[in-house]
Amino acid sequence: MMEQVTLQVTDDGSHTLFNASLNETYHSHKGAIAESRYVFIGAGFDEIINTFNALAIFEVGFGTGLNALLTLGHFQQVNQQRQLQHLPLLTVRYISIEPYPLTRELISSLNYKQLLTPEYSPLFDALHDCPWEQATELVPGFWLTKCRRRLEQVSLPEQQVNLIYFDAFAPNKQPEVWQSENLGKCYGMLQPGGLLVSYCANGQFKRDLKAVGFNVKAYPGALGKREMTRAWKPAV
Repeated sequence: MMEQVTLQVTDDGSHTLFNASLNETYHSHKGAIAESRYVFIGAGFDEIINTFNALAIFEVGFGTGLNALLTLGHFQQVNQQRQLQHLPLLTVRYISIEPYPLTRELISSLNYKQLLTPEYSPLFDALHDCPWEQATELVPGFWLTKCRRRLEQVSLPEQQVNLIYFDAFAPNKQPEVWQSENLGKCYGMLQPGGLLVSYCANGQFKRDLKAVGFNVKAYPGALGKREMTRAWKPAV
């Protein structure tokens, strides 16, 4: 599968990857970094940190590690501000699944370290160098666990996650990932008041989320896209 993955430059200058077997890119061609920051950091992470001080994030699709990288960097910035304001510090347990990890050659070709501010460079190396299937504390208070498995193979305790980054390839490319059974699994792992965010605004996706119990709310999409999806598990 990795033999059919090639590097592409998106409109904000950041790299994405093109999977020829699926005829699909890993990120928006309008900007990989910009899309990730908008969908997962702005509409996800920043929304939930006012509700939970101890965050457990579950990501469907580790891919290039961009979402994890931006989350890790933003986590440090948030805690720096909290420390100055004498507020409780945030902790994050970040679990990401990826059945087809990238090769070291592809990882080293990505230009995120060159485009982002210098503090991101060691973070990028740390998250790609840490072992799979093992919780690793990358910086104080932030643990990453990378798992080589599909969503259908995941078994997490009920109500242990606060935030889900649903970042799989599009439903017409990987329909098995988006099936209602998997969405029900995501609902079960979320704590009441937890949030699922996705770049995808597919109508069937939103109907299936509602069918398993989520409250789905319209939210403007990234980079000119009309909508993205935010789905909440009702608070008790």
